[in-house]
Amino acid sequence: MLSSHLQSRLFTLRSNKIFELFVVSIILLSALVIGAKTYSMPAGLISFIGFLDIGITVFFLMEISIRFAGDPHKSRFFFNGWNVFDSVIVIVSLIPIEDSELALVGRLIRIFRVLRMVSVVPELRILLNSLIKAMPQLGYVLLLMFIIFYIYAAVGTTFFDTINPVLWGDISISMLTLFRVMTFEDWTDVMYEVMAVYGYAWVFFLSFIFLTTFAFLNMVIGIVVNVMENENAAERLADGEPSMTDLRNELAEIKALLKRQGG
Repeated sequence: MLSSHLQSRLFTLRSNKIFELFVVSIILLSALVIGAKTYSMPAGLISFIGFLDIGITVFFLMEISIRFAGDPHKSRFFFNGWNVFDSVIVIVSLIPIEDSELALVGRLIRIFRVLRMVSVVPELRILLNSLIKAMPQLGYVLLLMFIIFYIYAAVGTTFFDTINPVLWGDISISMLTLFRVMTFEDWTDVMYEVMAVYGYAWVFFLSFIFLTTFAFLNMVIGIVVNVMENENAAERLADGEPSMTDLRNELAEIKALLKRQGG
């Protein structure tokens, strides 16, 4: 068992902003090492990068050990999903599988080490948690968007198939073409080709763009922003900062007190 003094020192170290920035810099260095391995390099430089990769793995092992040893509630350490993710990445990185049949798995695990940036930087965690918590609400929006895609793709296949079978040959290809239109990738070329046969086809394309790009995507952004605001508010409450509701209640109490004193 660690002494309370040593555990306190380790907890202070893991909470230190300088230590956090140093961990982030090592994660960035790990990302650069992964990128460097994709280039053709001299044998000496390859050996150096190999030793550097080993050093990064050892540092990550020390860092996760410090976080565990400095945690005042060790029994709940692995209840946190990010701690489990970090531990799995570090442990698998320690397994010498580079020269085995599982070498591809080893490289893949090292690529995922870059994701540790999310577990280290609180702002990134809030962003990712917001996206995950927004998924149930986004699911209905995406379902409605799929219905709109499907209807427009069916109409496009029915009327535009003879104009360009490559773009409108069947409903799946038509949906890909509509995705191209939604992302504004040379969508005017597609529209003008159809308008050469159907003069009022611009109504089809403009209504589709309005529904998908302007309406549904803004709904998606609104949902994510709303969830992010709630996550930030929850984070402030966890840190002991008052919420807007608390501030409004306190302001109302102050106004009531001033009225009573004035009366």
